[in-house]
Amino acid sequence: MSSRTVIRGGLVITASDEIHADVLIEDGRIAALAASGTPAAEAWTAERVVDATGKYVIPGGVDAHTHMELPFGGTSASDTFETGTRAAAWGGTTTIVDFAVQSVGHGLREGLDAWHAKAEGNCAIDYAFHMIVSDVNQDTLKEMDLLVEEGVTSFKQFMAYPGVFYSDDGQILRAMQRSAENGGLIMMHAENGIAIDVLVEQALARGETDPRYHGEVRKALLEAEATHRAIKLAQVAGAPLYVVHVSAMEAVAELARARDEGLNVFGETCPQYLFLSTDNLAEPDFEGSKYVCSTPLRPKEHQAKLWQGLRTNDLQVVSTDHCPFCFVGQKELGRGDFSKIPNGLPGVENRMDLLHQAVVDGHISRRRWIEIACATPARMFGMYPKKGTIAPGADADVVIYDPHAEQTVSAETHHMNVDYSAYEGKRLTGRVETVLSRGELVIDQRKFAGRAGHGLYTPRSTCQYLQ
Repeated sequence: MSSRTVIRGGLVITASDEIHADVLIEDGRIAALAASGTPAAEAWTAERVVDATGKYVIPGGVDAHTHMELPFGGTSASDTFETGTRAAAWGGTTTIVDFAVQSVGHGLREGLDAWHAKAEGNCAIDYAFHMIVSDVNQDTLKEMDLLVEEGVTSFKQFMAYPGVFYSDDGQILRAMQRSAENGGLIMMHAENGIAIDVLVEQALARGETDPRYHGEVRKALLEAEATHRAIKLAQVAGAPLYVVHVSAMEAVAELARARDEGLNVFGETCPQYLFLSTDNLAEPDFEGSKYVCSTPLRPKEHQAKLWQGLRTNDLQVVSTDHCPFCFVGQKELGRGDFSKIPNGLPGVENRMDLLHQAVVDGHISRRRWIEIACATPARMFGMYPKKGTIAPGADADVVIYDPHAEQTVSAETHHMNVDYSAYEGKRLTGRVETVLSRGELVIDQRKFAGRAGHGLYTPRSTCQYLQ
């Protein structure tokens, strides 16, 4: 049974073009584009015709950094793969890349299998996996080769969280050397966790226990130092490097310097660093705990440098690092000790809208919006042009976006399984109206039309900036 959909009259926006075009979808893929009103477009017939007049037609978002059901700090992220991918769809994201976790003393395969079991049959949109490497040894290094062959082509390491995910410089170097050989991409959480632990201990000894001290001990200089060190280790290994959730202007400067030297170094930031600040961490009555994440929120003056980095391409991707914990019962674990607050923010539903607001506010162009939220993450992690664009042959992951609709962000109306919004009360211009995933309606004019199990696992090729 062949199925056809035509999207008529919208402004199709990709990373490279803006064109008033109709889009023909056949059997889950983009079949053709034709200028609206031309005989070619008018001749198309289909079972479903979507009127996109006055709207944008954009690729589904690719969120390359989520943590559904992640165990952390004695609890687990509150979004399941079912609730998290449904919320992602509401926000115009049609592909996530989540992190499977290797536990110390166990193999990569065991961790990957556990994440497959969590996700399979539960996702409303397509998904892929990165692999967190917590225990570098000869067996792990061999497993990295096998994972790359089967489409898990990126590996995350942590310079933070000693005793949990932490890798020392020797372990990082070995993993980077391996990735230089097998084509994998090392993703780095760049913070000097050993030094941070000293500052945490000293702050608590002084009685500094409120959430705002989380930001004060995780110093921007220790993010910059770790970023610099990761770059140099990657240079020694002859490996590419992708630094996750860059929050500090000093870290952006390290990335810019490395890229100016021609190194294959890439950087990601997140909406929370672009729109929130240490002012939120300092909110009274423990409200600041809602904004505890790592890397931490920075003072407002860092925001301008992050936007600049996105414009100059020293930062290439905006992902969410979606890792939600409820205020009641989860964030509250850290009352009286900020170091016990689970680290993470909800955001998978808000990213596309917040970045459209950045277009409205003049921080970025429309095409750059699509580039940093759809096309570049798809290329970075080996899914382009299947994902991240609207072009013949691409998966029909398409969002009809109303650029004029106004909305107010609130926990009362969001679809993430968490009891607060990091952007509560923020007014935004622009809203997702309809979402198709591989040609199937997931959101139909602001109504959920999807189902758990529609989303398919997507093996990936290697980073397409290195080919």
